Amino acid sequence: MPNGKTQDLLTSALKGHDAEYVEIRLEESSLTRITYRGKHLEEIGKTSSLGGNVRALVKGGWGFVSFNNIKNLHNKVELAVKQAKLIGKEESKFSPTQPMLDRVTAEAKKSPMNIPLATKKELLDEYNDLIMSTPKIQTSTIGYHDSQKKVCFANSEGTYIEQNRIDVGLRLAAIATADGQVQQVGLSIGSLGDFSAIEGLQPKVKDLAHRAVNLLSAPQAKGGEYTVILDPILAGVFAHEAFGHLSEADHVHENKRLQELMVLGRKFGSKHLNIVDGAAVPGLRGSYKYDDEGVPATKTYLIREGILESRLHSRETAAMMREKPTGNARAINYRYPPIVRMTNTFIEPGKVSFEDMLSEINEGIYAKDWYGGTTSLEMFTFSAGEAYMIRSGKIAELLRPIVLSGNVFTTLANINAIGNDLDMNQGGGCGKAGQSPLPVSNGSPHIRIRHCLVGGS
Repeated sequence: MPNGKTQDLLTSALKGHDAEYVEIRLEESSLTRITYRGKHLEEIGKTSSLGGNVRALVKGGWGFVSFNNIKNLHNKVELAVKQAKLIGKEESKFSPTQPMLDRVTAEAKKSPMNIPLATKKELLDEYNDLIMSTPKIQTSTIGYHDSQKKVCFANSEGTYIEQNRIDVGLRLAAIATADGQVQQVGLSIGSLGDFSAIEGLQPKVKDLAHRAVNLLSAPQAKGGEYTVILDPILAGVFAHEAFGHLSEADHVHENKRLQELMVLGRKFGSKHLNIVDGAAVPGLRGSYKYDDEGVPATKTYLIREGILESRLHSRETAAMMREKPTGNARAINYRYPPIVRMTNTFIEPGKVSFEDMLSEINEGIYAKDWYGGTTSLEMFTFSAGEAYMIRSGKIAELLRPIVLSGNVFTTLANINAIGNDLDMNQGGGCGKAGQSPLPVSNGSPHIRIRHCLVGGS
């Protein structure tokens, strides 16, 4: 898709339609996938795709058409407009933005596009061998992907943007068994196009396999209320899953209970608590220059000094709620319309060292990594992938994975120490409305929470 020709093609197709707003997105992508289960290589290969979509707004109604053939683009726009007219009966609400003309290149320190498929497989073979050669390891799972995507976006307001993006992700898991017991430990790594992020992981892979085995003989925590320290991975997942999704404006607009809970200006924590989301934070998997509506990326303080200050918006939700767009409209690919999504979500660092956090706890729990969980409005349940008792200010014995549960707002208020050691987790991805896994990152420093409910024996 040559630059000038593509711009002319899209601009021409947008002309002459009876709609308040129209946009076209063309997407050219390639994907490499390698997966293992135990000693067996299950999948290896490359795929590529070319497609696009049209979105049209008429009297508050949206029409959406996706396609794999770019011929007769004007007719596809016409079809989307007709669909919108069937729905639209009210006034359209769509926040105004400045037209943008830009081309964004993908910058990668070590691009996976320059590395042969055989070399990628050799590295993953080595990781898998390290896991499977560990005594008491029953099986493993490994999933690797890298992708390159070029998106051309144009709208009826005069915006034309080309963005190129490269993404890399790796998930490894070791499953240990003995005497009817099963334990699993995983590791997720990702980057915005830098293959070196998944190289040199041999010590970490060995460690995850041995931890899975050690969990077989680890005791279970006694259930009850504890002072708990969360590591940056688990605290980042908490910020994303338990609070970040509540900050997505489409959820708030559609749910009366959330509107009552998420009132701007409400106090949610102490002055040391700041929670941020923003694609304008550079170099992370959720980073970009423009969202999928052509809105420039921002850095949004959801909570500033303990107070709910903002939420995440598309152009439509911003207009509906009379707030500013935040550049958070994202689509996983051309088959879907953009919806409100997180980008890089994190708790900002404080001033407390990890050692000082520990030293003030007589008996507590140190919870690390993330194994799974569920949320229901303000209630959450998370499983930590790794946990240790804290005794007399020191990390003590390894525990079997624990379950943390509670009310997110009560938990935010119970954070009484925030570390100085911010770390971002770039593995995994986010799911919403059938669009998964969307590249995001989340993070935090270590945080300490009072009165945290821990499930156990």
